[in-house]
Parts: sequence; structure tokens; C-alpha cells
Amino acid sequence: MYRHEQQPVTLQRDVEAIMVPAGIPVTLRADKTGFITQALGGSFTVYVEGNLFRIAGKDADALGQEAMIGPELPPNATDEDVKNLVWDQMRACYDPEIPINIVDLGLVYSCELTREPDGERIADIKMTLTAPGCGMGEVLVRDVKDKVELVPTVKRADVELVFDPPWNQTMMSEAARLQTGMM
Repeated sequence: MYRHEQQPVTLQRDVEAIMVPAGIPVTLRADKTGFITQALGGSFTVYVEGNLFRIAGKDADALGQEAMIGPELPPNATDEDVKNLVWDQMRACYDPEIPINIVDLGLVYSCELTREPDGERIADIKMTLTAPGCGMGEVLVRDVKDKVELVPTVKRADVELVFDPPWNQTMMSEAARLQTGMM
């Protein structure tokens, strides 16, 4: 859920965070106060002491929030069911500065699933960034990898960052362009 208003928060414990947009890991100390500015895809963007930080969903308790439940497949799931769930997981990955998922932003160029002899799957994903020098690039790659690897039967997600073709606004979904006023 995206929060349009800023929700006040006091950190309940020390928590690892990533400074946005620099991508620098930091530890935020318990009892710091700030605001949750975005809560999408299971992670949180918080504003503390004049800076934005991204906090992973697994650390939701530090913000007094509940962690999201992992993805599930129906019994006898088909390859198509798995692929759809992988894409849903990537739609749960958000740019920490704007409330649009990376799929609708047009950052995911491809996702191919291959099945191993043991039935497990490998996801090969090619994605890009809105700007090549974005400090959050490795954070977004890790988020995609972690979320896709939560899908039952996916044993590994190989996420490659590519810059050809370069991203541009026309790669965004129509809904994303409408949401950002880029129509």
C-alpha cells in the first residue's frame, strides 16, 4: 500500500537501512523519529533527520509494521502460474523515490524461466535503471533477486543490469505515465 501522507514513526530497534539515492548502507538507531513516506512492495522509505532511507520488509518490526507474507503457488501449478508469480514479485519491487513498480517503469527488459531436471527453476532477468549512475541500482537488483527467489520452485534468480537499450520514458506503462504526469 502506498501512503500519500507521511506516517510518523519512531524506530523501535536499531535497523540496517540504505540511504536514498546514494545507495550507502547505514544503521539507524532505535528511538530515532521520522516519517514513512512510502510503503510499497514490502519495503519502506523513511525520512529521518533530513534524509531518505530504504528499510527492507524483513525489518518492518523496527517501524512497528508487519512484514508481508511470502508468495504462494496453487497445488499443481503450471509453468505459466510460476511465470505469472515471478512477474507479480517483480511488480512488488519499487523505486524508493517514486511510487511506481519497476515493471510499470519499464525497467525489466526480460524474464526467462528454465526448469532444471529436479523440477526447480532458474529465472534469468535483464533489467535496467532510469539513469546508469543511480546509486540504488544494486539495491534494486538485490530486491528483485530476493523477491523472485521467494517464489516456490525458483531456486535462483540471476539478475543482470543492462543499459542497452537505454531506458526512456516511453518504456513506462500507460498507467505509470499517467500517474507521473508524463502523458
